[in-house]
Amino acid sequence: MTIVGVGFDDPATNAKWAAEEGFTFELWTDDDKTLALTYGAATSQSSPVPSRVTRVLDADGTLLLEYQVSAIGTHPSEVLADCQVLFGQ
Repeated sequence: MTIVGVGFDDPATNAKWAAEEGFTFELWTDDDKTLALTYGAATSQSSPVPSRVTRVLDADGTLLLEYQVSAIGTHPSEVLADCQVLFGQ
């Protein structure tokens, strides 16, 4: 399983923020908003920031789970628990 975060900021800004937050996963830059538009984190090219959403895809890119993130503090454990049920890990 691979975890990737995506934001609109440039790579240096994303890297700094990820380090400050202690993230141990990759944080990609979606400067043309392709991923955000594809997976529902933006409604248009003019969206200033992506919505906080989580999408779980399988190895072929098929969408398996999706979340609108409302409680940042408990969200990672919720996704992990669902993935453990789904993937048996």
